[in-house]
Amino acid sequence: MILITKAISIAKNARDDLGSYIAIGVVAMLLYNTVENIGMTIGLLPITGVPLPFISYGGTAIVANFICIGLLLNISARRKTTMFTE
Repeated sequence: MILITKAISIAKNARDDLGSYIAIGVVAMLLYNTVENIGMTIGLLPITGVPLPFISYGGTAIVANFICIGLLLNISARRKTTMFTE
């Protein structure tokens, strides 16, 4: 949940609309995968094979999660002004 709330704050503080849309898309992907996996585990949702982000093993899924976190870090870094610009 900390990751989701931090990603939402990154989306709020993004410099442009595209960064905000990308951050919200990452939030939606992570939240959907988490809810789907936990729902499958406790028996409320049908079993689809969606791995839990950063916990369950899934080769392509973990790469996609790392790419999404990289996008969030890039959006977060671009909103700050650098100290030594001319």
